[in-house]
Amino acid sequence: MKLTTTALALCMGLASTAYAETCATGKTLTDGVLTIATGNPAYYPWVLDDAPEAGKGFEAAVAYALAEEMGFAADQVTWVRTSFDQAIQPGAKDFDINMQQFSITPEREEIVDFSKPYYTSAMAVLTTQSVIDSGAAPTVDSLKGLVWGAMGSTTALPMLTDLIAPEKQPLLYGDNVDVTAAMQAGQIDAALFDLPTALYLSAVVLNDGVILGQFPPERSANPDQFGILMEEGSALKTCVDDALDALSANGKLAEIEATWLQETTGVPLVK
Repeated sequence: MKLTTTALALCMGLASTAYAETCATGKTLTDGVLTIATGNPAYYPWVLDDAPEAGKGFEAAVAYALAEEMGFAADQVTWVRTSFDQAIQPGAKDFDINMQQFSITPEREEIVDFSKPYYTSAMAVLTTQSVIDSGAAPTVDSLKGLVWGAMGSTTALPMLTDLIAPEKQPLLYGDNVDVTAAMQAGQIDAALFDLPTALYLSAVVLNDGVILGQFPPERSANPDQFGILMEEGSALKTCVDDALDALSANGKLAEIEATWLQETTGVPLVK
């Protein structure tokens, strides 16, 4: 006997509800609540106005879409804050999942769990107008002669070596705040950031910040891919991966990316 369209939709809805209930029950720190961590502060375009609970910004919007797919209503989501380095340390966590632009690397996967990628990032060259006025251009040959800075614990450093191979050894800093402060002080000429972060830093943090150019993800053999971080051995990993698959299949993930990380015009490709 053939099912009517309505009956088929009802069956699919019941299956989805049953799946969501298995994810929302017994797998989180607090039963019936999904605890999500983000940075302190969390920046646009990942989180708007440092208020993830509003669901505005790319990662905040993905978080609530993911929670819904896993069976958690918006009022069943709670937020906590962590530093980047604190979150990637081994051991017990005070969150169920953490969304903070974590690049998935084999070294990190030895001590924490990652979801499937939810974003593949283009890398952009952040600099200042004075460096451009001095002759810097969006070409690899020009970039080689700049003084570079990087946060030592991020994947920007090996990408800098692979993509640009600067003539001078890059200066290393403890965090991205120190990197941008060094650029503002004229100690370094440039740094690599994912494009959305570079857009924010150029517009808000640096007085005369400029994005000199961007590398498309395919320019690198291993483009940066962001994953949702969880405690090693997390019971939620399968649920999170399945929810991301569903958001990708139904177009919701692409819709959120188009809203918050739409392709930027006016940023040339590095040649």
